Amino acid sequence: MLTGAGAVTAGSLIANVAAYLLHLPASRWLGPEGYGAFAALLSAQLLVAVPSLALQAVVARERVRGAPPEVLRGLGVRVALLVAAVAALALWPVSLLLDTPVPATAAALAPGPVLCLLAAEQGLLQGAERFRGLAALLALAGCGKVVPAVAVLAAGGGVGAALTAGAVGVAAVWVGALAWTARAAPPTWAPAPSSSFGSLIEHRSAASHHPGVRTVIAAGQVQLVMMALTSVDLIVARALLSPEEAGRYALGAVAAKAAFWLPQAVGTVLYPRMADPAGHRGAVRSAVAVLLGIGAVVVVTAAVATPLVPAVVGEAYRPVAGLLWAFAALGVVLSVLQAFLLATIASDRTVEAAIAWAGLALTAAAAWAAPREVEAVLAATLAVVAVTTLAAGWRALRPLRPH
Repeated sequence: MLTGAGAVTAGSLIANVAAYLLHLPASRWLGPEGYGAFAALLSAQLLVAVPSLALQAVVARERVRGAPPEVLRGLGVRVALLVAAVAALALWPVSLLLDTPVPATAAALAPGPVLCLLAAEQGLLQGAERFRGLAALLALAGCGKVVPAVAVLAAGGGVGAALTAGAVGVAAVWVGALAWTARAAPPTWAPAPSSSFGSLIEHRSAASHHPGVRTVIAAGQVQLVMMALTSVDLIVARALLSPEEAGRYALGAVAAKAAFWLPQAVGTVLYPRMADPAGHRGAVRSAVAVLLGIGAVVVVTAAVATPLVPAVVGEAYRPVAGLLWAFAALGVVLSVLQAFLLATIASDRTVEAAIAWAGLALTAAAAWAAPREVEAVLAATLAVVAVTTLAAGWRALRPLRPH
């Protein structure tokens, strides 16, 4: 029987594998130029989904403290409305920046508000320690976005149609999740089975606390800079390189994103220890060790798989096949940086995310100043991200004072 951590790992893995498998048929059926636009819009979609990541963390935390589910769902609605307004304002600028049609750009940004509503349900499951349910919902959400998009691509649909189908799939998963969590929700103030009598009193006293959108924004700025760091090079490549070269860079970036996203459960499992001053440094070190171990396997696998790339996605991508290991290395470094930033959230030192914001600006500048070649943009990005990670790690590994 799967443990809670194992279940979440499995659910996250299914969702992430589904997301990466989307790139294989898209790269072949859309061709380098069409796939370049598709990958750039998916990166923009990741950015608009950042508030949902912060919202899930806030909802889970407040649910443990005893906040009623209806209050937390209301918070999810307010955040979703804010995201919808921001997405509407960003539609035209994003379309111009990425040189993509407005309808396709709108289809890419549309899931943002729905993902916030879905994140509220995921947070409720996480806060109630229903990890198997959370794992199932993670897997369904990933497949719900990918399967309809692949079906549309297989039928000959373009970028906008595929993204629209994915948005509809996410909405369908949210509707099902809402009915499921509402039917099986525990009592409003019920603590986890292992809670003590003192914890029960704390849950009840905290039930009157109603978290606001500002709480989510405070938690989300760290998530935002992390997501921006995972996408800035792809956006710069789209703006600077030729359509064919940008498409090849986008395929290489799949390896980076795989190395970044696959070990996400590591941070989820070790986060409580990061929040404990006594175990903070040990938890951060453990997370980094595990991430580097997983990352080494991904880098070696990418290097070994180099000869298979033309056969799988087509001869047009052969020039980037030999760089897959370097793209994977970039993803590994980004995963370690994320662990350090997660540690700043756990220790309530989110002001230290300024290191990552500075790193983001330097990464964009370095990639923009690099020669107009895939290798040069990748090398500039990897160098700056590595330095940023070292700086963030130096701060994250400082001892914490007990509260």
